[in-house]
Amino acid sequence: MPIRRPVHFLPDRTPPAAPSRRRLLLASAALGLLALRPAQAADRLGFEELYGSQGVFGLTFSDKTKSLAGRRVAMRGFMAPPLQAEADFFVLTEIPMALCPFCSSDADWPDNIIVVRLGRAQTFEQANALIEVTGTLEVGSWTDPVTGFVSLLRIVGARFGKA
Repeated sequence: MPIRRPVHFLPDRTPPAAPSRRRLLLASAALGLLALRPAQAADRLGFEELYGSQGVFGLTFSDKTKSLAGRRVAMRGFMAPPLQAEADFFVLTEIPMALCPFCSSDADWPDNIIVVRLGRAQTFEQANALIEVTGTLEVGSWTDPVTGFVSLLRIVGARFGKA
């Protein structure tokens, strides 16, 4: 019969304590929330929040609009009649419109519209229904090289659906 020797652990060879079930569950939940947050996060932005004031030099962006530049936003409004049946952009308006509100310069830019740029061209159906748009907010004057349309605000990489 072999002789059994007692097992002694030295301080540097002590096996680590097994993590408690509670710690594992909390860590899993935290990682899950972190992973979901970027995909779900979209700050809501309303037409009444876009601009801070209108002065001699035109419209000024609100603090909220400036803070959301480059971030994912969600806005509700109406699709203005597009210039073409198929395009990769449209104009979101605060109220339904019969005509497209295209402007020649940002000095004439209405305070109740925003350009929505989609990931790809698609066919539009004009239904004058309330829609919700989500995408990344771009702030500042920009001229579309294809259409020549000038915009102050854009939601890019956008998707939309019924609100």
